[in-house]
Amino acid sequence: MKKRKWKTIGFSLLGIVVLAVAVLGYEYYQLQPKNHFKSVPVVSSGKASGTTPANETVEVKEPVFNLLLIGSDERKGEKIGHSDSMMLVHVDINKHKYNAMSIPRDTRVFLDGYGYTKLTSVQYIMQATKGSQQGVEAAVHAVSELTGVPINYYVETNYGGFQAMVDAIGGIDMEVPYQVTLTHPWFRENKNKVISPGTHFFDGKMVSEVVHERYSLADGEYGRQKLQEEALKGIAKKALSPTNITKLPSLVKSIPDFVTATNMTTSDMLSLGLAAKDFNPDTQLSYLQVPGEWKRLYDDILKANNDQLVIDQKKIKDLVSVNF
Repeated sequence: MKKRKWKTIGFSLLGIVVLAVAVLGYEYYQLQPKNHFKSVPVVSSGKASGTTPANETVEVKEPVFNLLLIGSDERKGEKIGHSDSMMLVHVDINKHKYNAMSIPRDTRVFLDGYGYTKLTSVQYIMQATKGSQQGVEAAVHAVSELTGVPINYYVETNYGGFQAMVDAIGGIDMEVPYQVTLTHPWFRENKNKVISPGTHFFDGKMVSEVVHERYSLADGEYGRQKLQEEALKGIAKKALSPTNITKLPSLVKSIPDFVTATNMTTSDMLSLGLAAKDFNPDTQLSYLQVPGEWKRLYDDILKANNDQLVIDQKKIKDLVSVNF
C-alpha cells in the first residue's frame, strides 16, 4: 500500500514536470519571432483619414512591422513632455534587416483642432489637454500621417529612463563622429565639457548628455540624430552581446523602469530580442534622415513665428517606398 502511494506520488510529480516542460516549450515556441508576429496592432494607418482604427490587430503574412521610438524631454516628477527625438524603424525579421529613419523634432505638421505647429509640440499640447496616453498616440499619428507609414508599435522613454537603460547593461562603447561640446547639459557639472571624436565608453549619464546636444554641432538637429544613431548601435551591441543575451528576460522585466509608454507586451519585446540576438548594426541597420528646408513660419499653437523644418514630400515618399 505504502509502495503504491509513493508510486502514485511519483507519477503525479512526473506528470507535473512533463506538463511544465510542455508549457515552457510551448511558450518558447510562441516566442519565436516567426510564430509570435503573425498578427500585429495598427496604431495609425499612415493616412489622414484613419482608414484603419487605432489599436486594431491585423494578420500579417510575414513578420514585418514598423516601430516608432520616442525620446521625451519629460523630467522626473512631470507628467507631460515634448517629443524631443523620434526614430521610425522598419523591422523585417526574416531578412534580419532594420531600416531606421529619424524624424526631426521641429518638423512642420498639421494638428487637427489647432493648426500648424512643430512635431515636438503635438505630444505636449495633447498631453496637457487630454492626458498622457492621448498625447503619445497623437505623436504617433502625426509621424504616421507625415510619412504615410502605418505604425504598429511605439516605445517611449525619457532621458532618465534612457540613462537607467544604459546603466542596466553596464554602459556602452559609443562612436562619436565629431567633436561635441555640451552647451545645454542635463547636469551642471558637464557644462561646456568637450567630447573628442572617437570611440568612448559612456555610462548612462554621459550618453544622455551626448545625444541631447545639438547647438554645438555644425548640422544641428541632423548632427544630433547621428549621435542618437551611434548611441543605439552601442546599446544594441552591448545588450545583444553573448554575455548579455542570457540576461534578456530580466532586462525585459525591468522595462517599466526605462519606458514611459509603449503598446508592446513583455512577450513582444522578448520575441523581438530573440530575433535580434545576432544583430550586427554595421551590416543590418540602414539609417536614413528626412530632407527638408528650414523656414521661419507662424506656429498656430505658440501664436508666434519660429524656425520649422518643411519636409520635402517627394523625397520622403521616395525614401518610404524603398525602405518601408
